[in-house]
Amino acid sequence: MLWGCFSAKGPGRLIRVKERMNGTMYREILSDNLLPSARVLKMKRGWVFQHDNDPKHTARATKEWLRKKHFKVLEWPSQSPDLNPIENLWRELKVCVAQRQPQNITALEEICMEERAKIPATGAGTLARCCFKSLAFHEVTLLEKKKK
Repeated sequence: MLWGCFSAKGPGRLIRVKERMNGTMYREILSDNLLPSARVLKMKRGWVFQHDNDPKHTARATKEWLRKKHFKVLEWPSQSPDLNPIENLWRELKVCVAQRQPQNITALEEICMEERAKIPATGAGTLARCCFKSLAFHEVTLLEKKKK
């Protein structure tokens, strides 16, 4: 399994998770990789974190950890990959990796890292902006439904 992050400013860290991830491990990954990625990308205060609604992401302990670290977390509906920009990034990475046909887990990991390094900051920014346009559309649609 891989864990990765990115922003409109470019891709952040990508790491291999060698064992089954639980909430404690997820919080350690965020601490060890998300915060350093935000610093390298020169993210200013006020950036918003988005992750999917996996139980380890929405667990009480994780929410509390995020609150204590002063993360602003984007709330969004489950089963909405069109609203999560990293889903598009994962799809692109999978296509690139499959074309190179890794023969073992070591080659797979190396190819993933190489392909991730090829993602330009502009490409990451485009993915982020596309999803936020989709998010705005969904928000308007929900508001219109509430009015009826």
